[in-house]
Order: sequence, then C-alpha cells, then structure tokens
Amino acid sequence: MNDCLFFGENQFPILFENEPNKIIKPIQFKFEKENENENENENENENENENENENENENENENENEKQIKQISTGNYSTIFLFENGKAIEYLNENDSNQNLSKIQIENIQKVTVGYQDEAILTKEGNVFAKGKYINPENPNQFINISSLIEDKNDRIIEDIVSGAYSIYLLTSNQNAYGIGSNNYGQLGFDSKTLQKTEKPILIMKNVSKIFSGNSSIFVFLLNSNQELFGSGWNEQRQLGLGESIKGIKIDKLTKIQNIPKGKIIDIQCGDDNSIMLIEDENQNQNPKRKLYSCGKYSYNGLGKNEHTYEFTEIKSFLFENDNILDFSAGNSHTLILTSNSKLIVFGYNFYGQLGTGDTKHHLIPIQIELPKLRFNEEIFLIIIFIVKMKNHFFIILLLFPILKKI
Repeated sequence: MNDCLFFGENQFPILFENEPNKIIKPIQFKFEKENENENENENENENENENENENENENENENENEKQIKQISTGNYSTIFLFENGKAIEYLNENDSNQNLSKIQIENIQKVTVGYQDEAILTKEGNVFAKGKYINPENPNQFINISSLIEDKNDRIIEDIVSGAYSIYLLTSNQNAYGIGSNNYGQLGFDSKTLQKTEKPILIMKNVSKIFSGNSSIFVFLLNSNQELFGSGWNEQRQLGLGESIKGIKIDKLTKIQNIPKGKIIDIQCGDDNSIMLIEDENQNQNPKRKLYSCGKYSYNGLGKNEHTYEFTEIKSFLFENDNILDFSAGNSHTLILTSNSKLIVFGYNFYGQLGTGDTKHHLIPIQIELPKLRFNEEIFLIIIFIVKMKNHFFIILLLFPILKKI
C-alpha cells in the first residue's frame, strides 16, 4: 500500500489537468493512466474467459500493483515512474506542446535514475540499461546495456545506480564503482584534460559502499567500507566540503574529505552548488541520534544557515533538536526534513510553492507544514521524500508507506 502527495510547480498538465501552475498545498495523487491500453485488453480477456475466476483475480492483483508507485526519478526533460510490479513508464516533457506518457519496454526493474538528460534502469538481475546524449550520442533515445560494456566480465553484476547531471555511476556486487558519461569537471575522478567523456563504464574506485550525487550535480562522493569519504568534480562553491585551503572550480581527482563529523554517514543529498549530509551517532545502541550537516553555497537559507561554508557544519533548529531525523531531501535552495514524530519540516526557496506551505514566500527559518493525517489504526505512514527537478523548477512527491507504529 502506498500513496502520493504532490506540491510545487505543475510540470505535469497530463496528470494534473485541473490544477493551477503553482500547487502550493499538498494534493493527493494516484496514477491511473499507465495501463489504459492493458485494461482494454484485460476486459476483452475477461469477457472471453468469464468462468476462469482464478485468472481474473490474478489480473486484478496485477492491475493494482501497476498503480502502486515504488519510485519516481526525474531530470530536465523526462520523469520515470516505477511501479511495484517491476514495470515503468516515462513522462517526456520536452516542451509545452510535446508531452506524453510511454511504457518502458524493460521488465523486472529494481531502480530507476534520471540525470539532466540521461536515464538509467537497474533490473533485478543486476543489468543496467541507459540512454541519453552522453551515453549513446548516435542514438540517444535508445536504451543500451551499459553493464555489459564493463571490461571485467566478473564485475558486471550491478547493485546500485546513481545519476549525476551528465554522468551515471554504477556500484557492482564486488563493491567497485564505475562511471560513464561526461568528465568535463573531473566528476568521474579523472583529469578532465585527458578524459572529457567516456561511452563505456570506467573503474573509478574499489572498495566502495555508497555513491552520492544528484540529477543536477556535476560532482560525486564515494564512501568506502571504512567510512572514508572521497569527492571530485565541480567545486566552485566549495560544495565538496574540502575546506578553504583546497580551492579551484574543479577537482580533477578523487580527494579525501577531511574533518567530517564523527558518526556513520547515512546519506548525502547534492544540488548544483551545495551538499547536505545525514550522520548517525554510532555510540548509541538504541535510537541513535541523527544530525544534518551542510556545505557550499548559501541561498534562501536552503542549507539551514545564513552563510557559505567550506566544510560540513551542523544544521540546527528547535523544531527537531529533541526529535530524531528519519529522512530528508534537499534541492538546490530548499530542504525538507522528516522526523521520527512524523513532522515534515521545510525551509528555503519557495517561489513555485515547493515547500507546501500554502504560499510562495521564501522561508529562511525552518517551519513545520501540515499534511493529511498519517496515522491509521495501528499503523504509521513513513514518508519517503522525492525532490525532483524539471527545467530548473522543483516539485515534491511524497510516497507514504505503512509501517509498524513502533518507530
């Protein structure tokens, strides 16, 4: 069971036909159009096989799974909706007169990710299919199996995929990180003077546990099994957190990030010119405290502070100082935080209503926004927040998953 809430700029006129351009309060969203043609075929099959009740029940369950959204990922011109049944559809938004929904002809999908112009799909078998200008320049609209292009045949099972603005990163089952696409700012960890781009995945680093980037980010973070963090790429606003001593618009090689706050790195969200990190206290066995740290460009207080920072420094607010942080999501100039008490706290840029506050005023101080009731009987809904970007405008989609109340 899941559900969605939407607020921000309405870049989906096909899905939100009767809504204004700026949706400033959360509205409920259910996907009904992804399987219209299949529904027609299923109705014909039901008429032909009226007595086959078991098959009809299976079809009904399959139809329901096709409406259950598992993940959403978006870039500058497209958005991919992944459903619980492992199928996905693509929403193209090249311009106001060219918008359409189409099924992706790949099944058993585990994860999808969309960059500025490129897309990647990870299947449950560990294969990665990708398309886009920097992946397949000769035919950018055709998916190709990029995992099969890895030279080491024993390293072609992929566990995770991450999109940057113009690059795609692969994490293999052997804990090796690969990159494909643009390297114009060293975001693949190589000197951009000798390697501008690559159409085959190249090995970036071994012994990697997590990769972090963003669909508008020209930089990357790699975390190894020893909790050591490395970064490379665009660094004009010090968004890599390397400190004031390491300067330069771009960092052409993987560089270790020093002076990271103590604790376990849970997640890093990357914008154009900033980064926000979630760290968990490893000294607490039960309900360990989680804190947020940010670095990079200050804009509309989207980093939770009123100054540029060269290293990761803590974001503080009385709204969550006595509460724990379950999850968060960050755009270029605005941030949303979910606490363990089901509070949704927002701050930053809000011109398109992407904070869901009911207005379009920028909020420099964190505030809590009102959402529909999340508790139902003995269940509490965990909000997984997706901040997605389309043509430099933002909107937010929340997936609500029921979990046990004991959180």
